[in-house]
Amino acid sequence: MASRELTVRTERWPIAGTFTISRGSRTEAVVVVCEIREGAAIGRAECVPYPRYGESVDGVAADIEAMVDALDDGLDRQGLLTAMKPGAARNAVDCALWDLEAKLAGKRAWDLAGLPAPKPLTTVYTISLSSPEEMAEQAARCGRPHLKIKLGGEGDADRLAAIRAAVPEATLVIDANEGWTPANLAANLAVCERFRIALVEQPLPASDDEALRHVRRPIPICADESVHDRPSLAKLAGKYDAINVKLDKTGGLTEAFLLVAEAEKLGLKIMTGCMLGTSLSMAPATLIAQRSFLVDLDGPLLLREDRPEGLRYEGATVYPPTPSLWG
Repeated sequence: MASRELTVRTERWPIAGTFTISRGSRTEAVVVVCEIREGAAIGRAECVPYPRYGESVDGVAADIEAMVDALDDGLDRQGLLTAMKPGAARNAVDCALWDLEAKLAGKRAWDLAGLPAPKPLTTVYTISLSSPEEMAEQAARCGRPHLKIKLGGEGDADRLAAIRAAVPEATLVIDANEGWTPANLAANLAVCERFRIALVEQPLPASDDEALRHVRRPIPICADESVHDRPSLAKLAGKYDAINVKLDKTGGLTEAFLLVAEAEKLGLKIMTGCMLGTSLSMAPATLIAQRSFLVDLDGPLLLREDRPEGLRYEGATVYPPTPSLWG
């Protein structure tokens, strides 16, 4: 094997407007890009450090850079599962190795994974947390049939009433980002039932999700912050009906495939989600999304601009990545 060179850089991508969830607002997506060169081939990937999980941009970049010698010594994706902890840094290295292997083999990443060629997907589009009037206007203006609504504050019932009135036929998915409490959980779920919500994602803080075991769940509940990789599955039984698989949580595509297989054995449905990044973040996740009942890969749609070789989006449809992007 030829020697490998590792390059790590930070990039900032302005958001189209402001992106607000229950934990705060942002005006840009800050991503860390990992490139691994072997001969003339370069594998690359992107990750999004997430403060909720104790990550920082500088810390994630340093964790990736610390792998330079191990990668040059031939560290592969299986070895990476134990060499790095789950999280954004391992995701960038893992997905860069997938891309590098594909380019060295002259094949696509799904061929290496033994999968059929991916098909176009339907993705939800995220409506940022705001006033009922502003969210309803966003929902109506975007003209998309499947929406993910950010909630998690006082007035959520008013927000849902306004949005449902504005888009009476749209499929609505709710993401509270841990913003509800055990005290208001039942009342909020009743409101969701009234407005025909299809799914509620992570209503409670991960530390409080035991309450989900003791409340009527008229709508499927999906774990996000409560699930990362395979070891985190054990505590979900009786609380959740689905899991949101994000590569920045699993620590890469390799673990994500294993997580999905184990979750399906437990009877959990699979949603594929994303952090707020460019198409380079979304591309590997399109392989997981082929097995998902719900896809949330709209990150690039929320940016002012995407990478020039980014994924092709046509309305709610997102197409598989080209080799110039990834895999």
